[in-house]
Parts: sequence; structure tokens; C-alpha cells
Amino acid sequence: MTKNLKSWIYPLFIVGVFLILSNSCKKNEDGTTSDLTANGNGIIFNPNLKYGTVSDKDGNIYKTVTIGIQTWMAENLKTTKYNDGTAIPLITDNTAWKNLTTPSYCWYKNDESTYKNSYGALYNWYSVNSGNLCPSGWHAPSDNEWSILTSYLGGEFIAGGKLKETGTSHWLSPNTGATNDIGFSALPGGIRAEAGTFSYLGFYGHWWSTTDTNIPGVSIVKDWAWYRTLRNDGIGVDRSSYYWNKRFAYSVRCVKD
Repeated sequence: MTKNLKSWIYPLFIVGVFLILSNSCKKNEDGTTSDLTANGNGIIFNPNLKYGTVSDKDGNIYKTVTIGIQTWMAENLKTTKYNDGTAIPLITDNTAWKNLTTPSYCWYKNDESTYKNSYGALYNWYSVNSGNLCPSGWHAPSDNEWSILTSYLGGEFIAGGKLKETGTSHWLSPNTGATNDIGFSALPGGIRAEAGTFSYLGFYGHWWSTTDTNIPGVSIVKDWAWYRTLRNDGIGVDRSSYYWNKRFAYSVRCVKD
């Protein structure tokens, strides 16, 4: 009897271990994997740091981290409401998106269930510039506040590696130089372009600033705004603006007032 019992227990044990391992490294549709043992969102944070929390009007709870004189969200924003409870328009249609010059948001590939929890939402600049996108007591960062962050980390040429989540659970290989030293856990949430098309998930993370590039008398730059980019194959932080990019949708990180 004992011998027969053992013959059943061992195979069941092996099957159980296999299921645990396979589920803890779930394959996403874009070829990346999510380490589901990291946290409920699959995001890998720095285990050596102490995180705070903040919540939005939807009840989403975000980890926060203090970096130098600033306190940042350690996750991408995913609220569907302004901090006064008003709904932000969700736009899925490409034609409607292209013509927008008012606040709006979307989910990558219009697929909330797949991308919301880890990557957050994508917002156009008009929603970021509304002044009440972030939770009360927080705000979307200015171009200068991004510069304060990268300067604290040694400058734009090397700051990216210290900001990026480690490994290739979300970043596509090689995720060059990623250490997440300061707990920012930056993720490559991709973009939605002016035409409404989605791209770059896993390759790039783009984050808005509230600062536009308006130059009096130069009309060509009136629809441009500053943003920051991290890449899977580099350690720098790119500071850029782009024609008509206020109509693009990028990720958002909030900073404490």
C-alpha cells in the first residue's frame, strides 16, 4: 500500500512544480514575459528600497519612491478619471484620435485587460496639461523636473539604466544596463501615434512632461511638447519633442507636489 501511494505522489509532485513554474513566467502576445511572482501587476521593484503608496480616483494603488528631493510614482498612471472625479474621454477610433486637440486616453492596442495592470494607460498631452490628471497632491512633471531627476542620477547619458526595471519580463532583450537602483521601475509601454496606430511596446518607454516647445512667432512648434524616452538597447534618457506630438499618447509618471 505504501509503495503504491509513493508511486502516485511523485508524479503529482512533478506536475505541480511544472505548473507553478510555467504560470510564474507567463508569455505575453508580444513575446515578452511577466514574472507574476514579482507583485500583483507583474512589475519587478527594487527589493532593497522602501516604497510608499498613493491612490487615484479609480482606486488604483501605486507604489511611490523618493529620489533625491523628489517623490515619484514607481508605476505608470492608469486612471480613467481626473482627480475631481470627472471621466477622461476614452478614444479607440483612429480617425477620432487623429483629429483630437482635447484631453483623451487609451490602452495599448485598445486592450485594457492585457496592458492596464503593468503598463498603465497612454495619455495625449492635452490630458497631461489639464492640471488635474494626477492624484490630489501630485502633478505631471515639467521638463525641468525631469531634468532634476536625470541630473541627480548622473546625467541623461547614464540615468536610463538606473531608472529601468531589470530583466526582460517587460523590456525586450538586451535591456542594456538596467539596474533600477533608485526603484523607479520604468516600463516600455509603447506609444499611440497621431494617426492612432500603436507601436514600440517592449522597446521604448515614453513619458510626458507638461512643458511645450512653443516659441513666439514660430508656428511650426506650437503642437510640440517635451518628453523623455528610455530604450531597451541603451542606458541614456532621451529628451525630445516632435512635430504634432501633443496628439500622441505616451505614459505618465506623477511627481509629488
